[in-house]
Amino acid sequence: MIRLLWSLALLAGLSACANVKPWQRGTLARPDMQLEADPVQAQLDDHIYFSKEAASGGRGFGGGGCGCN
Repeated sequence: MIRLLWSLALLAGLSACANVKPWQRGTLARPDMQLEADPVQAQLDDHIYFSKEAASGGRGFGGGGCGCN
């Protein structure tokens, strides 16, 4: 049973991989397809995170910090 679940999880993970054709790259480069819609807001968030945590990058998780800034 565990092997079956593992195999299904592996197949589901591999099915997400896809080759992007050169003529499809224009669609993926559109501003509404970006992970961060507003680059200025993303830079502001990075600055706030750096000010609170004294670290840069790795914004993929929540954190604490003193909030002094």
